[in-house]
Amino acid sequence: MTEYLIFFNDEWVPDQTVEGLLEKSKVLRGLLEEMKAAEVLIFTGGLDLAAPVFSVDASSGTPLFTDGPFAETEEHLGGFAVVDVADERAAKLWAGRIALACDWPQEVRRFQVPMQRSETH
Repeated sequence: MTEYLIFFNDEWVPDQTVEGLLEKSKVLRGLLEEMKAAEVLIFTGGLDLAAPVFSVDASSGTPLFTDGPFAETEEHLGGFAVVDVADERAAKLWAGRIALACDWPQEVRRFQVPMQRSETH
């Protein structure tokens, strides 16, 4: 199996009414339950825009924490799902279903295949 990140950028989301978002969330909840039943969903989530944001830089050898994001994260990542599927075709299937349920674009990225222990020596 291969892990894929399916995500959307908040800038891709058209203006929504509260009622419209509630209706989409109902559809998405059903889809997420289907993904869990199919054993492809690893994790899904969205950013809490009201929560504190901080950055960490350890380039000096000591972690230095600063308030605020390095980049406007909410403009780059709105929400995401991590799936574990057989191949790209399956990743496209689930990404398409998510895009239809949300009614806005999704981007799909494959995670790097972890190096096996024998490859590191």
